[in-house]
Amino acid sequence: MVWKKHEYDKLPGTYVFDGRLAAMGYPLNKMCMTFNDEPNRQEFLRDEDAYCRKFGLSAEQTAAVKARDWLQMLRVGGNVYYLAKLATFSGKNMQDIGAQMQNIPVEEFKAKLVAAGK
Repeated sequence: MVWKKHEYDKLPGTYVFDGRLAAMGYPLNKMCMTFNDEPNRQEFLRDEDAYCRKFGLSAEQTAAVKARDWLQMLRVGGNVYYLAKLATFSGKNMQDIGAQMQNIPVEEFKAKLVAAGK
């Protein structure tokens, strides 16, 4: 399928979860949905590579998952709602993820949220 380019594709650091990213990220997001169940989380932790292969993740997606590189997971089609499932059992919350994405300490990220009134 040929995807139409959008104006937002030109905005640095913007990853709009559109049809293109949804299609690209389907295996990653489907895998993350399985983390609702403890046996799946345990299977993943025993062999992350095998679990990623089970869902057909690309090499790039698998590398991002293994590195817990949240920003890269967005770039390769991850949806933050589904990625939060992986983050939670990895001991991270949305502030941790936001800080990593901005390459700043968590406390600084939290202060930015407070300053912005969020």
